[in-house]
Amino acid sequence: MKIRVKRLDKTIPLPEYQHYGEDAGMDLLSAENTILKAGEYKLIRTGLKVAIPEGYGGFVYPRSGLALKHGITVLNADGVIDPGYRGEVGVILINHSQQDFKINKGDRIAQLIIHKTFAIEWEEVDELGESQRGAGGFGHTGI
Repeated sequence: MKIRVKRLDKTIPLPEYQHYGEDAGMDLLSAENTILKAGEYKLIRTGLKVAIPEGYGGFVYPRSGLALKHGITVLNADGVIDPGYRGEVGVILINHSQQDFKINKGDRIAQLIIHKTFAIEWEEVDELGESQRGAGGFGHTGI
């Protein structure tokens, strides 16, 4: 699949797979130097605009290494890039740690995965039908 991309900052490389053919996500890079203070969240620019094709969505996921080692994650995970959006891609990061975290221009801050999406139409009914699970949820099966 080819997706059109516009770099707003030519010094920032395009997103890429670390292990082509083995990775689901491509790394998104920071287009700025900033400090994410302990407990703070902030929109981090990527310097990219993308044209996601109709019928697909771009989904921004956290990087597990940043979460595990530094407590940094995507606040609105999963962030969604709609096919009609043409603005700069930004990543809302939050620092859950007790220490400030420095982000350098070019640092890998999140990952982008493209998923097929479906336009739906609601079919309103009086009954949904039975299932084994029923209305059980929110931990109803135990710990």
